[in-house]
Amino acid sequence: QVQMQESGPGLVKPSQTLSLTCTVSGTSITTNYYYWTWIRQPPGKGLEWMGAIAYSGSTYYNPSLKSRTSISRDTPKNQFTLELSSVTPEDTAVYYCARFLSVAGRSIGYDQWGQGTQVTVSS
Repeated sequence: QVQMQESGPGLVKPSQTLSLTCTVSGTSITTNYYYWTWIRQPPGKGLEWMGAIAYSGSTYYNPSLKSRTSISRDTPKNQFTLELSSVTPEDTAVYYCARFLSVAGRSIGYDQWGQGTQVTVSS
């Protein structure tokens, strides 16, 4: 079955770059129509979509985070990575990777999630 696992440091200092990797097993991240997504949830707040990398390699970003966000992939390792630069304590959140399906312009939805990883931004 498909499994997704986030990994990365749990503590990042302000102004540094947060880097998280999602390792996918059970399927290829190049499989048609899937979008590999990063979503976060700050404490006491709702989910925030950060961005995604498509099966094709195209990337999409939340406009509010676009200037600080980069998503890339390593297809031989079947991983995709989030980098968020110039972090502040407001970037403290649980970060999730998730798989989204969209076919012929029709959004099907999220069907797989990682368990999430807590990232705290603090000096």
